[in-house]
Amino acid sequence: MDKTLKLRAGLLSCLLLLVLVGIWHAATQVTASGGGEALDPEYAMLMGLSAESERSSGFPTPGEFASSALGHLASPFYDNGPNDKGIGIQLAHSLWRVAAGFLLAMAVAIPLGFVIGMSPLLYQTLNPFIQVLKPISPLAWMPIALYTIKDSTISAIFVIFICSIWPMLVNTAFGVAGVRKDWLDVARTLEVNPLRKAFRVILPAAAPTIITGMRISMGIAWLVIVAAEMLVGGTGIGYFVWNEWNNLSLNNVIFAVLMIGLIGMLLDLMFAQLQRKVTYVE
Repeated sequence: MDKTLKLRAGLLSCLLLLVLVGIWHAATQVTASGGGEALDPEYAMLMGLSAESERSSGFPTPGEFASSALGHLASPFYDNGPNDKGIGIQLAHSLWRVAAGFLLAMAVAIPLGFVIGMSPLLYQTLNPFIQVLKPISPLAWMPIALYTIKDSTISAIFVIFICSIWPMLVNTAFGVAGVRKDWLDVARTLEVNPLRKAFRVILPAAAPTIITGMRISMGIAWLVIVAAEMLVGGTGIGYFVWNEWNNLSLNNVIFAVLMIGLIGMLLDLMFAQLQRKVTYVE
C-alpha cells in the first residue's frame, strides 16, 4: 500500500513537472512570436551587439535553459578568475559558510538549551532576552558584523550563527523540559549521576525535538546565506545569482535558483533521515 502510494505520488509529480515545463515553453514561444523591436544603439554597443539586433523577451525557453544547465554541470569546478567560477565552487563556498555557522550555533545552543530546560529559574530569566532577539532578521546583524569584524566571510558565518542558534536553543530547552517525570524519578531512585542522566536519559528522550530544531535551523541558514552573499559579494551561490543578474543572464540565474532548491531539499532530507533514526514509539 505504502509503495503504491509513493509510486502514484511520483508519477503525479512527474506529470505536474511536464505540465509546468509545457506552460513555460508555450509562454516563451508566444512572447518570441510577437516579434521584437530594434535595440537602442547605445545599449547594443554596451552589450557588444549590433543596433539592428532585435530585443528578445529575455526569458529563456526550456531548451535554452537545459543547454545552459548542461554546460554548468559538465564543468562545475572551473576557475577563470574572481568573477568566473563554476557552480560547484560557488556551492562549496556557501556550504562551508553554512556548516561553520551552523556548527558554532550547535556548540552554543544545545548545551545552553540543556541547562535552560533543566532549570525553570534560568528559563524564566533568559526567556525575555530570547524572545526579543529571536524575531530580529539575521540580515539586520550584517552591518554590525561588518563594522565590528571587518571581514566579509566571518561576518557571513556570524549571520548564519545568529539565525541558527534560536530554533536549536528553543527546541532543545523544550525537549529537555518535556522529558517524562517518571523517567527522571527512576534515574533519581537509582542514584544516577547528573552527567550520566543527561546522556542516558534526557538526551535520548529529547533527541527528536533537538533534531527538529536543527532541521529548522539548517533550513533558515540556507535561506539566509544566499541573501548574505548577495550583500558581501566575493564567492558563493548568492553572489553568483547577483553577478549573473547584473550580467542579464537569466539562464544562469534560473539554474542557480534551481540548485539552491535542490541543495536545500537534500539538506532537509538528511535531517529528516536523522530524525527518523532517533524517534521512538512509546
